[in-house]
Amino acid sequence: MHNPDLDLAADPEAGTATPPAPLYLRRSGTALLIDFSTGEPALLHFGADLGPNLPDLSLLRDPVPHSALDTPVTLGLVPQASSGWRGRPGLRGHRNGRAFSPRLRLASADVNDAGSAVITQIDPAAGITIQTEIRLNEGGLLQLRHHLTNDGPDEYTVEELAAVLPVGRAATEILDLTGRWCRESHPQRLPLHQGTWVRSGRHGRTGHDASLLLAAGTGGFGYGHGHVWAVHLGWSGNHESFVDTAGDGRTVIGASELLGSAEVTLASAERYDTPWLFAAYSGAGLDGISEAFYAWFRARPHHPGVASGKPRPVVLNVWEAVYFDHRLPALLELADAAASLGVERYVLDDGWFRGRRSDTAGLGDWYVDEQLWPEGLTPLIDAVTGHGMEFGLWVEPEMVNEDSDLVRAHPDWIAGPALHPGTGASGGARLPERWRHQQVLDLVNPEAWQYIYDRLDALLRENRISYLKWDQNRDLTEMGHAGRPSVHAQTMAVYRLLDALRAAHPGVEIESCSSGGARVDLGILERTDRVWGSDCNDALERQTIQRWTGMVVPPELVGSHIGPTTSHTTARTHDLSFRAITALFGHFGLEWDVRGLEPAEHTELAHAIALYKEHRSLLHTGRMVRADEPDPALRLHGVVAHDGSEALYALVSTATSFAEVPGRVCLPGLQPGSRYRVEAVYPDPDDSHAFIQTTPPPWLGTGIEASGQFLAMSGLPMPVLNPEHGVLLAVRRADDPANGGQPVRNS
Repeated sequence: MHNPDLDLAADPEAGTATPPAPLYLRRSGTALLIDFSTGEPALLHFGADLGPNLPDLSLLRDPVPHSALDTPVTLGLVPQASSGWRGRPGLRGHRNGRAFSPRLRLASADVNDAGSAVITQIDPAAGITIQTEIRLNEGGLLQLRHHLTNDGPDEYTVEELAAVLPVGRAATEILDLTGRWCRESHPQRLPLHQGTWVRSGRHGRTGHDASLLLAAGTGGFGYGHGHVWAVHLGWSGNHESFVDTAGDGRTVIGASELLGSAEVTLASAERYDTPWLFAAYSGAGLDGISEAFYAWFRARPHHPGVASGKPRPVVLNVWEAVYFDHRLPALLELADAAASLGVERYVLDDGWFRGRRSDTAGLGDWYVDEQLWPEGLTPLIDAVTGHGMEFGLWVEPEMVNEDSDLVRAHPDWIAGPALHPGTGASGGARLPERWRHQQVLDLVNPEAWQYIYDRLDALLRENRISYLKWDQNRDLTEMGHAGRPSVHAQTMAVYRLLDALRAAHPGVEIESCSSGGARVDLGILERTDRVWGSDCNDALERQTIQRWTGMVVPPELVGSHIGPTTSHTTARTHDLSFRAITALFGHFGLEWDVRGLEPAEHTELAHAIALYKEHRSLLHTGRMVRADEPDPALRLHGVVAHDGSEALYALVSTATSFAEVPGRVCLPGLQPGSRYRVEAVYPDPDDSHAFIQTTPPPWLGTGIEASGQFLAMSGLPMPVLNPEHGVLLAVRRADDPANGGQPVRNS
């Protein structure tokens, strides 16, 4: 709905316009307040709901201290020096070195009853217009992005256009994530001091060390307590996220695309769109941040299972079973073994296309290898689908090997700096350093883009493929097209490619893998159906990786597989129960040669798969809870149904404990007044590998009934777990109608 009160007929500073009413958005306990009385959209508040009635905001202006500007400094929607802001500016740009300091003023604001607004600011002297879209979604997740239009006759260069939000004065700590290959999404904390904390990602992709979440909060904030403000930039290219505390004590949190030199130069009337900034506030710790993100994801009409009602299938990926050894008899045996276990999706990984016997050659030649597959993929696909499983295929469309027919025919399709003319690969230009024997295919080139689209489209039309594992295995170092930096354009080209293929093949799901978790962001997840959290299937490493990836991304979108007994990437050995309990809290699957399992191992694995199928509806719709355990060797996490009817928790031991026994461990998130039955469902209480104790707590073998309040406040005595083991607890309301409305008695 258009709000005429928010139109400015003239410059308010000239005294000819009525100050517009404030913009006040409220949903799910979160509020955003923007004041227009100075002629500039001023960010007054983002955080807890302030209630229905606002005071006179003109009486709340900050005082003017000595040795300062003569008027209070405005923190604008686009912070700018022309309003006295001395922190990090919201816009950096120029016209050949001029028009470097914008003075944006409100032109209009359109407010929608559904919790969204579009605010327009102009600077006629600089010749720019910025429109800002704002959405406050059900669940309390805020989205914000800018659109900058060049109104002038000559070029305008955008160096940075950031989206920022204010942080409450109570925040004293910063938390973000970092990592590396096979160790993604690990948290780090530091005190919030005056100045700027910046995390820069220059990988050309999101990056293994990317901060999936940047948060500021009250001292010691945890999973279930504290006030937290958090942001995520929905972008798969270069980016920066930051917390900036100015000298006047105000703090902002925000992010922006990190642009290369003259990477975005707008001709007259051209527009630059920033990525979406996603932001959440919680007065109940980090779990509240997750709840806001999960609600947004699950409300999307294209979210997996929303329209189809189809549950997330059990996956078998063949990579760690056969690697590049693609022989049909072995792959058929794997299909038979997978089907016998209850697998529902079979994925053929790297090695099926022309010239691909190792990772040194073939990338770019997206034709089924006639020598390996004289009848094409049809015999394998027929066997897989004959078992009732879906068939999936691995591709890496954005990369090429120099040893490929594609590069031999089109050396100029390799992206790079293009510094020197010549006659060699890429026209003799200096190529970027190789990474896993790869170069980047220049998808900004329309011919290269069309080639990749045509090849993938043909594969999907000619074969019964239900799923693509879309990999991207290197950083985009020295990313360039026609001699100019092109990370922005390459990222947009990848988005267009994914969008076009999804439109042409709407029934095909796509996984985003990027040498594990190097491209996990809401930009790529708008176009894909899950991400691969890490190339590491070691259950101990995955406990941390999945816990913190899951801070933003719900479990149904994070691939989580049971790997071999001894990990491919760490050489650690783990019992099946620990590997299975870890994998359950994600989109569950296997990456393991399951052809030669011992009978007992086959039985246990089939049981784990059945447990996933039994609980996947809960796991992929419920509310994630995590406990702030005082013992660093213990971790508890779980998923609780929104109606409080059931829950599933995992208690895991990651190391030896300082205490002889774990003591009572609390189960958060249940309804205090309801009565519940708690049972240990995996592994067997008599499993000597998992438990190290003379006598277990009595309830472990029988189950126990207790109120939700008792379980949350007093908890249950837990078994003594060996390091790198876990126990799975199933909880159901004792008077649940599924039990005939009768309380469930202890056996």
